Amino acid sequence: MLNRIIAILVARNKEFVRDRGTLAWNFILPIFLLVGFSFMFGGDGKALYKIGVLTGEKIDIKEFQSDFLNLKHIEQVKYTDLKSAILKVDQHKIDLLVDFANKQYWINETSSKGYIAENLLLAKHKDFEVQKTSGKAVRYVDWVMPGILGMNMMFSCLFGVGYVIVRYRKNGVLKRFQATPLTAFEFLSAQVLSRLSIVLIVTVILFVGSNLILDFYVLGSSFDLFIVALVGATSLISLSLLIASISHSEELVGGLLNMVSWPMMFLSGVWFSLEGAHPYVQQAASVLPLTHILQAARAITTDGVALAGVQSHLYILIAMTIVFLSLGSWLFDWGSERT
Repeated sequence: MLNRIIAILVARNKEFVRDRGTLAWNFILPIFLLVGFSFMFGGDGKALYKIGVLTGEKIDIKEFQSDFLNLKHIEQVKYTDLKSAILKVDQHKIDLLVDFANKQYWINETSSKGYIAENLLLAKHKDFEVQKTSGKAVRYVDWVMPGILGMNMMFSCLFGVGYVIVRYRKNGVLKRFQATPLTAFEFLSAQVLSRLSIVLIVTVILFVGSNLILDFYVLGSSFDLFIVALVGATSLISLSLLIASISHSEELVGGLLNMVSWPMMFLSGVWFSLEGAHPYVQQAASVLPLTHILQAARAITTDGVALAGVQSHLYILIAMTIVFLSLGSWLFDWGSERT
């Protein structure tokens, strides 16, 4: 059994490497997008000052009667957890964190906007004690990086497997496999391992290469990111195998793959956060594999969360993989009745 799986795995990898156009596109597209977004959104962003206010669970910001908070062009954000709020200061996501109850504030020493916000605060509250922090700003390119790599992974997993199997079925290759001891489970397992190895190698090379140029903000473990990519890619490949198992023409599989990939590209948070979206949109996004991949990856990169903190996303992806592979193996058709 193992020898048959390895034989199919090696043959599929050779087929992919020999397709120079597809191989090049897997590298060129994400690099182009990352470099483009780094130039487009590489500035300091909006001129609005964002001030974090440390409060209790049931305390409204409006209860703090402060001339400072009443200044124009200041946005106020409520925080109840001190540790997470200080992290926002470290990452330049807020310019200043103020605790009016204890008359103290936190400022990032490297933030130019924080310097101005501090002087505005001290003009109204001269007796406040300062707590200084330091940290690198999270740019838009840092936030969008998991989305672009995840989108590239999604297209590679879905279209790199679905079209291949349908082409095999259409050309009668699957008929020949059916005449061998190879089972549907062994064939699909080899396809999963083949595409998984290719996707992970490409993603790692893209991440390392782009990081050398753009110097991404990665607060968590790179190994944890790799585990998320491994589990996520397996889920996407399994979904593609399920679609290919029930499709018998390239036109049909193309339509089905587009019907699956486009909602993921726009609803999974590739380009923008879904925090302010309608609850129905967030619920719809929660059934998409790419949503859980990106939420787990961003929690690791920007918040420094370990695998234990994203285990719910991993469990959902693993469950999706089991369901997709089981249905794909059960519904798989070698093409003997249609081709």
